[in-house]
Amino acid sequence: MCEELGFEKLLGEEGFFARLLGRTPSGAGRDLLYGPDLPVVLLTGGPGMGKGRLLRAVRDRFAAKVPVIHLDCASPVYADRADPEPGARSATTEALVEVARRLCTWQGTGGSFAFPRLFPGLAMIATGVTEGTPEAVATEAERYEGLAQKQRLRGLGAGDFWRGVLRGAIRNLLTTLSGQALDPYSAAVSNALLDALFERAAPRGRAELERLYGAYPGAAGQPRIGLRILAADFRAGGEAREVAESFLFRALREDLEAAYASPSGWLRRVGRPAMLLDHAESPLGERLLRAVLTDRRAGQRDRVVIVGTARRADGGAFLHGGLPPEEVAPAAEYRPADGAPPAWSRRTDGAADRAPLADGVVLLRMPLLTGDQLRRETVRRQQRAEPEGGTNRRRIDAAVARLSGGRPHTVIRLSAAAAAFRMPADANDRDILDAPLRLPGDDTLERPVADVLLRELILDQLPVRLPTEHQAQWLDLLSHLSVAHDTECADVLLRHHQSGHVHHLTAHHVSQLLTDTGWPTCERHFIGDFGLRQLLVHRLYGLRPGGAAWYADHHLLRDHYAERAAGEAPDAQGDGAFRSLTAHRMNHHLVSGGADDVVSHLAATLPGRPGAWCADLLEIAQAPYPGGADARRERAQGLVAADGPPLRRTVDQLLHAVWLCEERTRPTGKETARTLAKLLDLLSIMDFEGAGRLSRTATDWSGLAENEQPLLRCTCTEQLRRRR
Repeated sequence: MCEELGFEKLLGEEGFFARLLGRTPSGAGRDLLYGPDLPVVLLTGGPGMGKGRLLRAVRDRFAAKVPVIHLDCASPVYADRADPEPGARSATTEALVEVARRLCTWQGTGGSFAFPRLFPGLAMIATGVTEGTPEAVATEAERYEGLAQKQRLRGLGAGDFWRGVLRGAIRNLLTTLSGQALDPYSAAVSNALLDALFERAAPRGRAELERLYGAYPGAAGQPRIGLRILAADFRAGGEAREVAESFLFRALREDLEAAYASPSGWLRRVGRPAMLLDHAESPLGERLLRAVLTDRRAGQRDRVVIVGTARRADGGAFLHGGLPPEEVAPAAEYRPADGAPPAWSRRTDGAADRAPLADGVVLLRMPLLTGDQLRRETVRRQQRAEPEGGTNRRRIDAAVARLSGGRPHTVIRLSAAAAAFRMPADANDRDILDAPLRLPGDDTLERPVADVLLRELILDQLPVRLPTEHQAQWLDLLSHLSVAHDTECADVLLRHHQSGHVHHLTAHHVSQLLTDTGWPTCERHFIGDFGLRQLLVHRLYGLRPGGAAWYADHHLLRDHYAERAAGEAPDAQGDGAFRSLTAHRMNHHLVSGGADDVVSHLAATLPGRPGAWCADLLEIAQAPYPGGADARRERAQGLVAADGPPLRRTVDQLLHAVWLCEERTRPTGKETARTLAKLLDLLSIMDFEGAGRLSRTATDWSGLAENEQPLLRCTCTEQLRRRR
């Protein structure tokens, strides 16, 4: 995988991250972007947009020049480390300890870091160990002693925060209590630990402890009380524990700030340190983001660059204080294609301390690949000379562009799978999804690229708030929902496919989960991302032999809308993605084998209503084509015999031509454009009311088809159009 594909401008010597970190990949200095009040930068984009790939590229390019720590907030390792002592550790504290330990070994400009402010807080929560004895507390606290000060020579502490040798001091002072019968969490243990900390602190260190821990909520300026409350809050769990964890994160950042702001740090250290939080939408990531954003909103300042990932386009619901989407004030955003990063400053009015957390965020919109970038990637993957003047390569380029929508990860996977793949001349783009792919470093057998993408984009990135009982069926439910257009037909499918289950997801639930995961929405398609929908359609058709699952879902919806439309006027208005219930029913009937019935309906309803009829035709024909042989092109050109009078035969051809254009998974171009124009012109001279008005439609539709434009526009086809 090309780690920097699509990110060249962001990572370059004059790019966004060089200015944010104050240092280029080559080591040159750069004027700092933002500050001294820093926003948190969130990389926004759904699965496959390259958020994690960009974070890894930032780490790899910059970590030799400035301290850059990369954390995977979705990794189970932190919870696993916390599990043996749940009263004295948490996933959050274990993540903070890992950050500190890595920075304690930093070998770049300015040397390693120490965390004398963080250490006392960690030592105090050690009093929550299961046994609660002085020996157990000492053993737990010793896990953190190496963070407290630098070691310039063996056994000799450096700096003026602690006096003399700290290592072993806690155990030595707690041994006076050994052998005594103490209750768990005895005040005697806490007092002895506090004595050990404050007796070993140098005057400057004691002043810093008083300033920092005296500011803990409820401490009233008394650091010993602050440390006791911190330990009690941590043991209490829930929101109280989150307050303690947030404060420990503040202590870590204050240690980093002190390392830069001191006289020696000012002379020796360059740029800004950074924490890169991958999968920051996870509970651990959200807690870290909430902590730093809350602190900075309250006026706490530090120079630590925090870059996290966010699947949701708005950065995450927790940023907006529970406000409904229509009332949310958008956060500052940066689109790399726009050039210079946006100006940013925090509000300074009287409501600043109550502003939503989004006020402290800059959203970096992850870029889609341009057409040129996409073509370069497919060319780079080719393994053999191109036959026939590059016809196959151009067809593959088009298929990769349409199925990926420019989503970088999908482009990379499809390009790799298509490297030795031959596209049939009249293939559907989805044919490429069966191309075999072997992942780098994977010794297993090749798998269809569709299976790889479904694993990586859906199963490996389940919605954070998806209930456990629905995780096993999530992919199946989405596959069935690929044929849905709006919430009503989505609910019909969900009720059917969850029958027998105690817990049910509704269309509203699924829609929210998809939004939380970063998938876009569309007013005409329940699965609003074109490429994801094609992957799911491909899987649905292959679930059962002969596409039986596909046909069953469409029959279910056809029958539902037939029942709803029974007894209503022919043009009864729909309340979702279709203008009428009849058009919605005919759409599902068309794609499940009822093309002849649809032709009869269209032929009967055309006279006297050409404008409304054209709208119905487009809605009915906006559907994927099932697998197997595709005779639509031949049928559109009149090469397949059709029964009936001229009007019916012409409508039959036109329906199949429009269907080709609306499916968006194969080229249309000049041939289909000419067919559309010819058929509409034929209808325009027939003897029925309003026929002449179809002549203008012939010009409009053929122009769109010739330029590969959708005839019926919606959000997902507009996105697809802009990627060309």
